[in-house]
Amino acid sequence: MPVITISRQFGSGGRTLGQKLAGALGYTFADQDIVQKIAELAKVSPGWVESVEKEAGGRFQRIVSKMVSKPLVDRILKDERGYIDEQIYIDYLVVLIAQIAEEDNVVILGRGSQYILNDMPEAYHILLIDNFENRVRFIMEKYDKTEKEAANVVKVEDRRRFNLYKKIGKQDYDKPELYHLVINMARVSLDQAHDLIVKLIKQPSPVTSI
Repeated sequence: MPVITISRQFGSGGRTLGQKLAGALGYTFADQDIVQKIAELAKVSPGWVESVEKEAGGRFQRIVSKMVSKPLVDRILKDERGYIDEQIYIDYLVVLIAQIAEEDNVVILGRGSQYILNDMPEAYHILLIDNFENRVRFIMEKYDKTEKEAANVVKVEDRRRFNLYKKIGKQDYDKPELYHLVINMARVSLDQAHDLIVKLIKQPSPVTSI
């Protein structure tokens, strides 16, 4: 069965859509549980993983487009750490996303999954975009924020996203060529986006352009 990755501009509804898709299709939704699993493997707190995640970069460029070899998996998963840094985080992240994808029936939100699974034939990569004002409005409604608070959250998350991909040498993250489907959420409802993705993955053969 297909694997779905969802990349998004923050506030465009990626988490909400991912959860909706996973529920409708009977898939696993992989998001914060990736952070939790990395924390368990590294024997550190989820908060520590999240702080490292926001700054991760370095080694990602070199390994992100490759499937992880079994010796690397064995080395990482057998290691006893109680510590995590950028290098360790990236190792765990690539291993976990690759392993999650091998299980099929999963929707993966962000974390460079469109790059890690770029060569996986069964993976469908989705990008959600929207204008700034709509994204601010979405955060206000979804998380009960004031307009000023929501605007600040969107700006901070946009900056983090830009800095992360800049560090890993992947500044093309919003280019449509990377994805099977790019959805402008300013023109499409969540229900319509859901239906488009379901229709895409149920095609008898992969769709290369829409």
